[in-house]
Amino acid sequence: MTKQYTEDHEWVEVSGDVATVGITHHAQDALGDVVFVDLPEVGKAIAQKEVAGVVESVKAAADVYMPISGEIVEVNEALRADPSLANSDPLGAGWFFKVKLSDAGQLAGLLTETAYADFAAKG
Repeated sequence: MTKQYTEDHEWVEVSGDVATVGITHHAQDALGDVVFVDLPEVGKAIAQKEVAGVVESVKAAADVYMPISGEIVEVNEALRADPSLANSDPLGAGWFFKVKLSDAGQLAGLLTETAYADFAAKG
């Protein structure tokens, strides 16, 4: 499975018609030590680019935007219990939620790893 990225610093990894979503290394670096996450409700339908959650750190709070439209099918309870997973393993155990895709065509608008790295480097 290949990760794709948004300009809002979320990542998406699709398996079948379900995508796992989290924040990138760049996002967690900018935030600093994550101390709280507000995750969406399972069963909630959220449109692309709408706020799906919030991540708070010792420095700031930031919205987590929905990278693709769909219905939330699972949230990471381990992350809720230990928000520091967003720092220690943002691309793995620190995932935020899983969403059942309602429009797989939206994936075409996301960035590849290389394109995202170039975007993030420009700051």
